[in-house]
Amino acid sequence: MTTPIPVIFIHGLWLHATSWTPWIEMFGDAGYAPSAPGWPGDPDTVAEARENPESIADHGIDDVVEHFAGIIRTLDTPPILVGHSFGGMIAQKLLGQDLARAAVAIDAAQIKGVLPLPLSALRATLPVFKNPANKHRAVSLTAEQFRFAFGNAISEAESDALYERWTIPAPGKPLFEAAAANFNPHSPAKVDTANQARGPLLLMTGGKDHTVPETVVRATLKQYRHSDAVTDITAFPDRGHSLTIDAGWREVADTALTWLRRQSL
Repeated sequence: MTTPIPVIFIHGLWLHATSWTPWIEMFGDAGYAPSAPGWPGDPDTVAEARENPESIADHGIDDVVEHFAGIIRTLDTPPILVGHSFGGMIAQKLLGQDLARAAVAIDAAQIKGVLPLPLSALRATLPVFKNPANKHRAVSLTAEQFRFAFGNAISEAESDALYERWTIPAPGKPLFEAAAANFNPHSPAKVDTANQARGPLLLMTGGKDHTVPETVVRATLKQYRHSDAVTDITAFPDRGHSLTIDAGWREVADTALTWLRRQSL
């Protein structure tokens, strides 16, 4: 009997790991061994995370990468990684370190070397950047801020429902690190994009994403031009940053599964 390939789902800022539950069920039905560990310090539930933001605060990119690397080292075989937003950046870093057999990075936060910084991305992250002290805090979004950053391509009612169900405070530190990446030669947002031996990578982008606009994802793709390893991109023109959790999530998950099958995974 063939051992199922593990799949690790990595959430981004402001969403709890349990937001991957429908994906876990779908990938399990497809024959994988899926799981969605939280970031370091993440409580087990949305309610606990909202009650204990201090447990989430002050974790940076390197902390998250090492946390997931530790989880990967406990596995008998390298996993497939599926990451959203900052989880997509984390997935790319781990893939570049040869810790995964493949990665799907959905609306991934910008890595070092990516230059476009659209105004909508600045507005989406303003709740963190408006106070430098937020680098060491966990910051929550209001429903209105979530609507702009995540739910702009869906109805206000659906956006508000997703906000109530899945949102948690997020550490400000990764955003400050990413913002300074192109000025820091040792930035934790640096990814080994030239790795020739890494597994295949699929970048996904939502054409209406305010937080990680399509221009950012396409600029990320260009960073991989010095590697012959498989690097593909798929766009969902009418989707925003909520594409992994809103009513259209299944189309995104189906696309990821189809791509993995094409890679013989």
